[in-house]
Amino acid sequence: MTKAAVFGTGSWGTTFAMIMAGAGTQTTLWGRRPEIVEAIDRRHENPDYLPGATLPETLRATTDPAEALDGADFVVLAVPSQTLRSNLIGWKPHLPSGAVLVSLMKGIELGTTKRMSEVICEVAEVPQERVAVVSGPNLVGEIVRGQPAATVVACTDERAMERLQEACHLPPWFRPYTNPDVVGVELGGAVKNVIALAVGVAAGMGLGDNVGAMLMTRGLAEISRLGAVLGADPHTFAGLAGMGDLIATCTSPLSRNRTFGKNLGQGMTLAEVIAATKQTAEGVKSCESVLELARKHDVEMPITEVVVAVVHDGMPPSEAAMLLMSRTPKPERYGV
Repeated sequence: MTKAAVFGTGSWGTTFAMIMAGAGTQTTLWGRRPEIVEAIDRRHENPDYLPGATLPETLRATTDPAEALDGADFVVLAVPSQTLRSNLIGWKPHLPSGAVLVSLMKGIELGTTKRMSEVICEVAEVPQERVAVVSGPNLVGEIVRGQPAATVVACTDERAMERLQEACHLPPWFRPYTNPDVVGVELGGAVKNVIALAVGVAAGMGLGDNVGAMLMTRGLAEISRLGAVLGADPHTFAGLAGMGDLIATCTSPLSRNRTFGKNLGQGMTLAEVIAATKQTAEGVKSCESVLELARKHDVEMPITEVVVAVVHDGMPPSEAAMLLMSRTPKPERYGV
């Protein structure tokens, strides 16, 4: 039987563990907080992150990383992106040789501007063929209610990609597609959070659906420009891991990043929004590293620039809106 260890008992980590267990994969969740681990392991629930959801009885949980990793074929990493490096250093001695390391994280590392798969390869000292990425329009609030969803599994090793696809395929509930374009899938997942912040701010200001549509389409152009210089397949951004994830994250009230931005747009201070946000909105920190990555490669990303200005530099949302709308228009072409 295929065995998986999922690191992170937040909403997405727990949900993905549910999916893998439901698909017949022997799955163990690792968590730092004993009370959450006990609730998952004994009562089959995660009241802090998935209240009301019943977890599979076959899903186990532990606070011991060595126990979770023992014999694992897949090591699924679902911690906040900015904590990945420090966490993985501690787990590295227990990683099974030959296991495929799977990233559920959607962020760019601050300081290094590395994608999560690059951090994994560096810290775990494994080749890129042993690292996979899962990304797509996967709103947890819908998935845990049994509503259908699809995702993208990306890996440069075709066999590893197909094995992971099989390990998380749960008909008719959860359908994974495959794509060898790890760079494109990761960028789509990371940068869409930044665009969702912008859409949320606009919604909070009451700017209307025209502005929301503009931000999403121009945001997709920003993602595509950055992807082009980093070697991504442009077709990826028209698929589930690009446009699909962008639409869901920018339009759904279940989206953490959109909600975070909307609160800012309605006049809450950054400190107030952070205090009211129970879970990580990855775009809040990653917007800085995304912008740094873009500048490193001379890629123009004006929406990302104003998101950083609003979230981290104190620019009023009204000023940010005027700044974007007063830019000199350029020809509308794909990827421009």
